[in-house]
Amino acid sequence: MTETLGSTGEFGFIEAATKSLPQGEDVLVGPGDDAAVVAVPDGRMVITTDLLVEGRHFRQDWSSAYDVGRKAAAQNLADIVAMGARPTSIVVGFGGPADLPTAWALELQQGLGDECELLGVSIVGGDTVQSDKIIVSVTAFGSLDGRSPVLRSGARPGDEVAVAGRLGWAEAGFAVLNRGFRSPRTVVEAHRRPAPPYAEGVRAALAGASSMCDVSDGLLADLTHIAVASEVLIDIRSAALTIPEPLQAVASATGADALTFVLTGGEDHALVATFEPADVPDTWTVIGTVAVGNQTHPSGTVTVDGQPYAGPTGHTHFRS
Repeated sequence: MTETLGSTGEFGFIEAATKSLPQGEDVLVGPGDDAAVVAVPDGRMVITTDLLVEGRHFRQDWSSAYDVGRKAAAQNLADIVAMGARPTSIVVGFGGPADLPTAWALELQQGLGDECELLGVSIVGGDTVQSDKIIVSVTAFGSLDGRSPVLRSGARPGDEVAVAGRLGWAEAGFAVLNRGFRSPRTVVEAHRRPAPPYAEGVRAALAGASSMCDVSDGLLADLTHIAVASEVLIDIRSAALTIPEPLQAVASATGADALTFVLTGGEDHALVATFEPADVPDTWTVIGTVAVGNQTHPSGTVTVDGQPYAGPTGHTHFRS
């Protein structure tokens, strides 16, 4: 007989999920009390949260519980490093039906733990609740270690725009899965489990990045956040964007435009930032420039090869 959350019980599941969680040096009190206690060396803490809902952000027939766990952690940890911070800990809220196999929930926890382990991040607590659908909520915390945060509002005319990490892979994977296929496997795996360039956040901050953002909704959509916050015009050079062969293959098979995957696809959690030209790290790729807005293209605008982009620029919640 399959053990379910209903038969395991709330406290049985919590005990099973937390009994072997490693705790880093930032954690003073971990799971098991009313709340965790995490050290904040310079008195500031970077905080972010994201929610995954079954049927909206993942499907059990597309992704394993382990994949969902890795993805849930990655999208939060990427937001922390996009501020130029070092992730330290997360708390996890989990909701699931009573008949959900306990093994599925524990596999989810393993995925969360393994993604966190890449950065020495601790899972320090959370909550569980019964719900009709599976819901995973992660809140992540980070330390600036004495540095100033890298905000979206710091881009300046004359800066160059650069990216680190993959663009368009997860969107290509979604296109494949949505057609009922499972290959190319590389893009399907990218959709199931992102691979953010974690080390590049602090590297960009140390190099003097003037602004930075995690690419979760699409390159153009997230660059628009920077353009609006910084009150500048950003132009992207399409020729500077790499379009790998797997993306070209998916575009050819589905009748899509591979460049659209790169410009508007989200959930790869690449990083995009602006730098003075001499400050761009050699691990980043320059793809555009920052300028003063004008009558034709006002501040807060992102253009591609000098022209407005036709069509949606990325994902927007609550859009019908």
